[in-house]
Amino acid sequence: MNINFEYDDVKASNRLEIMAAKKIEKLFDKYDFIVRADVLFKTENTSQPDTGMICSIRLSAPGPRLYAVSSKNSFEASIAESVKDLQRQLQKRKAKMNAR
Repeated sequence: MNINFEYDDVKASNRLEIMAAKKIEKLFDKYDFIVRADVLFKTENTSQPDTGMICSIRLSAPGPRLYAVSSKNSFEASIAESVKDLQRQLQKRKAKMNAR
């Protein structure tokens, strides 16, 4: 399992890395075909108070890469939303793999 973290206009945070790693490790445990994860944290100036903290996660697995991005009012909420989106994508991918 390999998780790479990148920061764009955000100060590196051990707490964010640990939180994201815990959630992504659950995906690694459930779906053993995942090779690696790339996590990007960045901020964006928006006029809406409930967006602006962006977390994007890209998973390398057999077939096309899986990608999810979320913009919420906190990085914690963005991580949770991105992981939830990836969970749905992984369920579909596993169903296709089992159908073959």
